[in-house]
Amino acid sequence: MPIYVYEILDKSGRPTGETFEQMQSMKDAPLAKQPGTGKACRRAILAPNIAGKWSDLKGKSALSNENLSRLGFTKYEKKGKGYMERTAGSMGPRAISAED
Repeated sequence: MPIYVYEILDKSGRPTGETFEQMQSMKDAPLAKQPGTGKACRRAILAPNIAGKWSDLKGKSALSNENLSRLGFTKYEKKGKGYMERTAGSMGPRAISAED
């Protein structure tokens, strides 16, 4: 079921800037009052959230270990106190330790 965003309205029917989210079926009629408080509301019209070139979804895949290796980068991840292992790439030492 989709999550809709609703705007709270003042007594003259203008948006107050307050919003809330409501999960409801697409078949359901839009709410006229906020559940719980009974304040007047209307469904807000928002731009859709689509995974584009610079979205969070694309960013995660761009920083994947496989992609970093393919692009020639080396990535180290902390595995313990003072110890890091190479997780992407082939250049540099396999592990880095503060003990050495």
